[in-house]
Amino acid sequence: MRALQAYRFALDPNSVQLADLHRHAGAARFAYNWGLARVKAALAQRDAEQSYGLTGDALTPVPWTLPALRLAWNAAKRDVAPWWDECSKEAFSAGLDQLARGLKNVTDSRKGTRKGRRVGFPRFKKRGKARDSFRYTTGAYGPAGDRRVKLPRIGWVKTHEPMGALTARLADGRARLLGATVSRTAGRWFVSFTVEVDRTVPAGPSRRQRAAGPVGVDLGVKHLAVLSTGETIPNPKHLGSALRRLRKASRSYARSKPGSAGRRQHAARLGRIHARVAHQRRDGLHKLTTRLAKTHTSIVVEDLHVAGMVRNRRLARAVSDTGMAEIRRQLTHKTGWYGSTLVVADRWYPSSKTCSGCGWRNPSLTLADRTFTCQSCELVTDRDLNAAVNLCHLVAASTSETVNARGGDRKTALARRVPVKREPGTATAGQTGSASPQGEAA
Repeated sequence: MRALQAYRFALDPNSVQLADLHRHAGAARFAYNWGLARVKAALAQRDAEQSYGLTGDALTPVPWTLPALRLAWNAAKRDVAPWWDECSKEAFSAGLDQLARGLKNVTDSRKGTRKGRRVGFPRFKKRGKARDSFRYTTGAYGPAGDRRVKLPRIGWVKTHEPMGALTARLADGRARLLGATVSRTAGRWFVSFTVEVDRTVPAGPSRRQRAAGPVGVDLGVKHLAVLSTGETIPNPKHLGSALRRLRKASRSYARSKPGSAGRRQHAARLGRIHARVAHQRRDGLHKLTTRLAKTHTSIVVEDLHVAGMVRNRRLARAVSDTGMAEIRRQLTHKTGWYGSTLVVADRWYPSSKTCSGCGWRNPSLTLADRTFTCQSCELVTDRDLNAAVNLCHLVAASTSETVNARGGDRKTALARRVPVKREPGTATAGQTGSASPQGEAA
């Protein structure tokens, strides 16, 4: 099975290499801003020409794609950037590629081929505000041993940790480099290698997976996840634990003088706190999703409307701190790696309001009710555990979508939706206004 995978490592550059990294990031930002100004000038010229009645080939061409932007840059780089040869050509190409992707997103959004909100026109990037990054796709780049990375025009840069997980695959031909992205986060530089990896997918579930069987996972705020096996994954609340430090750092930053050295120090400290929270959350989610994919034949999760959940101002911070969408994203590819299957339940399936013992439903159950009491079979159980057991039952009922197929190298079509009996007064998937945007997450 050929799969795309990223390996990210922290860098420990010296003072000279640090200056070169900033210079390359600035070159990418310069090329992006130059290309955007060129596109806007061409669009303004076309509008003026159309006002005079010109049409067709008589109009000024607009460099909208990456090849057109590169052609225009190569013709003008010696005039607009006499220092261009001090940086790798890949830095300028990376900036133009970012602009081309943004312009393509605008086109796809206007045509309706891109999902989500309407994409706005690209904006200029400002130093200190935009994310510093550039990318290598050609040239002699990549790992040079286990503790050094070769970056053209920058040199051999030390890494903060060994890269054996990547170098071993590259040495025996199980991986192929496709690109390297160098970026700065909270004052620290990272390199991320995009690699095409040969992964050995199990032909069937392992003995450990068969013994555990399928599992339903109910995600929430009080607990990060409740499994149908009865296990409860506590919510670490990384952001909540750091709120006191964040408030103090934010006040210090707001009271500092703009443009001063102290303001830069306060901004760096604030960024480090946010980065630590993000790293802790990412590490915990990776450990959870890897364990689930390795120990169960099927994992059943809900199709939660997270964008609607964060509109609730009382739940927005807590929902964002859990990373519900990230759990589903990681399970999507990890289940294919380890020989298991991910099943996504229908968004409108009332998992919390249905009795896991007899199937009786309680339409009046609210988010404040943390215990489910069945009036038919007199079952009394935790609300979240009841929902997880109902999700586990969906594997046999087939009222869900199978996201991936074990051992498949192609994109598998989604299973046909089976109509689910809904509660009285609950909207269908095509209706609006009668269903809560929070779903069944809490």
